[in-house]
Amino acid sequence: MALEREIKLRFDNAGDAREKILALGAAPLLGRRLQEDCLFDTEDERLRRQRSTLRVRCESGKSLLTFKGPAIPGLVKIREEYETVVADGAVLQTILEQLGMHCWFRYEKYREEFSNDDVVIALDETPVGVFVEIEGGEDAIHETARALGFTPSDYITDSYRFLFLQHRDANGIAGPDMVFAVRAGE
Repeated sequence: MALEREIKLRFDNAGDAREKILALGAAPLLGRRLQEDCLFDTEDERLRRQRSTLRVRCESGKSLLTFKGPAIPGLVKIREEYETVVADGAVLQTILEQLGMHCWFRYEKYREEFSNDDVVIALDETPVGVFVEIEGGEDAIHETARALGFTPSDYITDSYRFLFLQHRDANGIAGPDMVFAVRAGE
């Protein structure tokens, strides 16, 4: 079984986050790019009721299909995860729709990734704020968060959908999806 271990940390802006990540000695892994994610479920919301996720991610001309199981409660989010590259995300979405599934939530973010020892650090610029996601071994996650100036009380283990709903409700924003009104460079 493949297990994902991660936390998110909130930052005021991407520049400060990037500076702190690089100060750790982290090496750039993947450059900044737009990720477009779509969560799929059955009409009876079977996956959501099971607290599982089926995601199609499209970025830079490639696509990934990811299944995530329910999160195990704790300081660090731990959940079963299976992911595979697919040749054509649009075709995959059509196949899922033909099988009776539908995209029930879309979200976008600009992501760049860094590698540092036993973790991958993702800098995410989203429509609801800037987050750093640390994924890897639990000890390395805690060490990296501490080196960035954070404590376990700062850890965010919520999904981007949950963070979007909080932001939307707190700010009276309409719309079902977490997408940019205008994308950078457009």
